Amino acid sequence: MDRITATKTAKMAQECNKIFPLSPEIEEAIANTDRESFVPTGFRHNAYKLDALPLSSAQWISSPLTVAMMTEYLVPRGADRVLEVGCGSGYQAAVLSHLFRGVFSIERIEPLMLEAKARFRKLNINNIHTRTDDGQNGWIQYAPYDRILFSATAKEIPQKLFEQLADGGILLAPMQKGNKQVITRFMKNGSNIEEEELDECDFVPVLDGVQKC
Repeated sequence: MDRITATKTAKMAQECNKIFPLSPEIEEAIANTDRESFVPTGFRHNAYKLDALPLSSAQWISSPLTVAMMTEYLVPRGADRVLEVGCGSGYQAAVLSHLFRGVFSIERIEPLMLEAKARFRKLNINNIHTRTDDGQNGWIQYAPYDRILFSATAKEIPQKLFEQLADGGILLAPMQKGNKQVITRFMKNGSNIEEEELDECDFVPVLDGVQKC
């Protein structure tokens, strides 16, 4: 990251922290992730604003503030591996790559996944593992995960994802509750799942299946 970009991302992280207090390691992860690389060329001038921006395939890159909030609510400290359902642009995964040893990110829209992988390569991020699939299946090969993060709104969480969550782990998801979306944290203790509603939000919905183009 060049000096000008580093200054802009650090300022953006500070703005997020003013609105929603962040732990130092999460503010640093936001500051060390080049958001401009994840934004479509025509919107680069808006890369450091706290706004969601459109992507291809009728998708969106979440605002830096939303990514910071989701990361904080995920409670990364002490966790080793995270599964992300909905890679999108790859920006959230890139932020997580500073906080976890292994990031496993699934995207159902193949062109988005290919673009995200190219960004990770360009930025020399080597601890993100990617897969094109319906994220609601999880990724059994590398389970259990200490954390699971949905980057899209779910109506319900498939049981198989709770099975892939480590005991003591956290699953964080925007949940559709009536006509609103609520960031919800699920904590797994043995066979018991505790649920905590945290904040209202606005994400694209989880969809079934894989989209090839």
